[in-house]
Parts: sequence; structure tokens; C-alpha cells
Amino acid sequence: MASLTEWKVPLAYQPHPGDYTFDIDQVLSSVVALHSIIPHDAFTAETLGTERAGHGVVIDDGLVLTIGYLITEAESVWLHLADGRVVEGHALGFDAVTGFGLVQALGRLDLEPLPIGSSTAAQVGDRVVVGGAGGRSRSVASQIIAKQEFAGYWEYLLDEAIFTYPAHPNWGGTGLISNSGELIGIGSLQLERERERRAEHVNMIVPIDLLNPVLEDLRKFGRVNKPARPWLGMYSTEIDDKVVVIGIAGNGPAARAELKTGDVILAVKGETISSQAEFYRKLWSLGAAGVDVPLTVHHEGVTFDVVLASTDRAKLLKAPRLH
Repeated sequence: MASLTEWKVPLAYQPHPGDYTFDIDQVLSSVVALHSIIPHDAFTAETLGTERAGHGVVIDDGLVLTIGYLITEAESVWLHLADGRVVEGHALGFDAVTGFGLVQALGRLDLEPLPIGSSTAAQVGDRVVVGGAGGRSRSVASQIIAKQEFAGYWEYLLDEAIFTYPAHPNWGGTGLISNSGELIGIGSLQLERERERRAEHVNMIVPIDLLNPVLEDLRKFGRVNKPARPWLGMYSTEIDDKVVVIGIAGNGPAARAELKTGDVILAVKGETISSQAEFYRKLWSLGAAGVDVPLTVHHEGVTFDVVLASTDRAKLLKAPRLH
């Protein structure tokens, strides 16, 4: 495949050493490029692809933190270092609730771990760096523009995500570095917002404070050691205070219940909903994966009730290859 670091961030958006009180080059050396290969018959192959590339951050001896979708169902993971070395990695696991993924290098990285800071302490307006693999020329001098709730169409919710601008163009797994040189988040998405009647891109970052409660479980078990949330296999969005189905995952509960794209979810167990966040919270409050989920649905002028037998999404995924 083409080099993972052949592109560069425009000079005007790159971080400049004189703007920081810490050694920006030393800090950025802890960010590595990540390349994973996923089997063609994997559950996520159709939506996320069979080759995925992004970044990861060294947080311990050979332990790399990334965003989970890069390594979900990966049969092989490769870590590309700035000195040209390529080290094989093992996908330890990922957490669907936070979105974090964890990789263990199977060879020596000889890189200093990046100190972990506090995302709670970070404030809107703080200057930050969205760090990519390859140093300053592949990183973005950015600013925190918001800390707010984020609901994703794939049954995902963060109570307080971090949003930064300008956006990193290759955002997946980037390290959000605070103004004191510490890791305070991992890049997840690029989104578009409108400001002064112009569209501009921002990055959505998963806050690092969500890592500590799940880190040891991810190390030991590959997932968080507690009952999984109920999963419906439904992609949705919020339109005019309505939750609208925009896609159905194959072989999931929603597909088996014959829900369709365009359906509007009106209520969960008789309780009216008007936002994605409300939908997810009511869904997850019903119990663990496997619980029956009663929905009220509107479809082409007809309103009806249907009960979905939820499941644990992880049961549909291929386990990491053992080494």
C-alpha cells in the first residue's frame, strides 16, 4: 500500500515549537501510524472496509491506544514508526461504549509513552495539538471549540465529547495533546458545522478520562468485564426532533424485526422520544444485552408496536487473532 505518511498538513496549520512550553517534537514521537487488515467475511468489512489506516499513541511499554473502529475484527495490525521500522501488533480489544481500541506491539518500539492528562481539566478555548504520526508536518495546531454531548448513528453516545478546530484531515486515532504536553483524547471523527454561513470541518475527540475505568479490562479480557448494552443493529439520525432510521445492519435485531430505512422511532417501552440521546438512554436503561426492547414505530402513515430481541454486538464480531 502507499506510504501512510506521504501527505502533509499545510504549513500554516502545523504546530510550531516556539508556541509551546514542552518539547513538541518529543511528544509527537509517541504517535505512530497504524494499518490493519480485516477479513472479507468480517461483520464490519462492508461498512468499515478490509484495510484501515490511522494513528495510535504509545501510552505504556509497547501499548498503543487508538480508536476502536481501526482494529475491530483485525486479523493483523502493523505499527509504522517514524524511523521507517514496521512492528507487528496484536489487537487486544476495543470498548464499544467509549470507542477506545488497544494494541500491544509484538516487537520493541523504543518510544517513550505519552503522559496521560485530564480531559476534564481541559477548557473550551485551550490551545491543543491534534497529533498524527510523522511529527509536526502531519499534526494540526488546533483549539478546543466545544465540550458537549455527542450521539452517533451507530448506537453510540458520549456525555461530553471534545470538539476541535481546525480539523485534522486524517483524524482516526490521532492524539489530542494538551497545552502542557499530555494526552487528553483520541481522535474519532471529522464533522461539519456551519459558522458565519460557511461550512467548516471539526474533529470529534473521545476524552481520555474515559480510559482509566476500562483500561485494565481491555488489557486482560479484550473488552470491559461487565454485561454488554443491548444492541439493535439500527443506524439512525435526528431530523426535526424525530429519530429516523437511516440504515439496518444485516443479521441484527432490527433486520430480523423487518424494520426499514425511513421508519421513525416514536417511543421506547411506551415512553416518547425526540432525540437520539434520549433514544439510547431509554434503550440502555431496559437492561443488558438480550433484553426485549418494545418500540413504537411510524412507517408510511402507519403506527405500530414491535418488540426487538436485543443482542450483544460483540457476538457478531470476529475475535482478534491469537499470537
